[in-house]
Amino acid sequence: MELRKYQIYLSNEATEILKQKKIVALCMEVRTGKTLTSLQTANNFGAKNVLFVTKIKAFSSIQWDYDQMDYNFKLTIINKESLHKIHDTFDLVIYDEFHGFSAYPKPSTYQKLAREKYSHLPMILLSGTPTPESHSQWYHSFQLSDNSPFNEYSNFYKWAKDFVNVKVKHLGYAQVNDYSEADIKHINRRIKNHVLTFTQKEAGFTSNINELMLEVEMKPITYQLIDRLKKDLVVKNAQGQVILADTGVKLQQKIHQLCSGTCKFEDGSSKVIDFSKSEFIRDNFSEHKIGIFYKFKEEYSALKSILGDKLTNDLDDFNSSDKWIALQIQSGREGISLKEAKYLVYYNIDFSAVSYWQSRDRLTTMDRKENQIFWIFAKNGIESKIYKTVLGKKDYTLSIFKKDFNINSEKFKEIPNRLKR
Repeated sequence: MELRKYQIYLSNEATEILKQKKIVALCMEVRTGKTLTSLQTANNFGAKNVLFVTKIKAFSSIQWDYDQMDYNFKLTIINKESLHKIHDTFDLVIYDEFHGFSAYPKPSTYQKLAREKYSHLPMILLSGTPTPESHSQWYHSFQLSDNSPFNEYSNFYKWAKDFVNVKVKHLGYAQVNDYSEADIKHINRRIKNHVLTFTQKEAGFTSNINELMLEVEMKPITYQLIDRLKKDLVVKNAQGQVILADTGVKLQQKIHQLCSGTCKFEDGSSKVIDFSKSEFIRDNFSEHKIGIFYKFKEEYSALKSILGDKLTNDLDDFNSSDKWIALQIQSGREGISLKEAKYLVYYNIDFSAVSYWQSRDRLTTMDRKENQIFWIFAKNGIESKIYKTVLGKKDYTLSIFKKDFNINSEKFKEIPNRLKR
């Protein structure tokens, strides 16, 4: 394997920043090769024992990249959920998709653990979307390191006084501070010497993403359950299992589940009630190798029931066979490539705009000119409403749901009486 010219250039630039600042952020768009660029930077830096923190789904592709190159350092790959298990000594750490450590205003559990263990080390931060929700995410990302450009600020709240236009949000009877409106120009002046950015356009990518919505007529039972739930907010089956929507959030989630043919009961169990989407995918894509994204765990059960051994959730198995792959949107939306698939098919859609924009790019390669995506929506379901919202780079929130479905909050006060029936 040979590095592309721009990867050599970026790794050289990153090495100089790393030597001077002890922390560098490589903000390279998906499929531009940020993994290899970071590994080359580690090699240039003279690291001997490198820790690479990423998602489990990306382990094999990172190991493959490392194995193709004759690097002089040892590489340990781990996910952030297992950081507490590692006690080796490293001299460099690479955080892949580092925005996963960037919760605010309070730091996440994983950010605090990573900082406690490795903040003293030189580090490389990798992401194609460093601030998917707000530029306020920069603070805790850089605070992974003792060499943060924001070091004089001991916590986010002190930092926000200088870098955020803090607003007040009213949530029911309470009010909270909204820290999402950060001053990106002010932030950029502080971080510009720590960050390298690179786009697909700069790399020479010319891929177009085409999206097509396909509607499926679900079984009558699905629509009946949705109508009953919207009316009564609770449904009980013959076995005594209860679908309860006693809050707006739960009603939103239950309708979302039902529109793809699954439901989760109040006792924690779940069930597939309608295989229409799985059958539609089987019948319409049988001649092509596809990658599938789903939202709820029970949707994989529905797909597996219909597709059997044709379906896998293992990336290596998918890449080395003619099997289809199905991945949950949340875990598969970043850090992996589904380039072996001809089409990308969505069984369902996530409420998150970040999930939409990240996951749809999994087919992209330097040589691929067209990426075809199919969205499988229930006829008259919630999915098309979610799609319209996330397309505008907004999350599908509870307030939007209530407006779309004409839900009155007073309705939920009637639940206690209905449960007694």
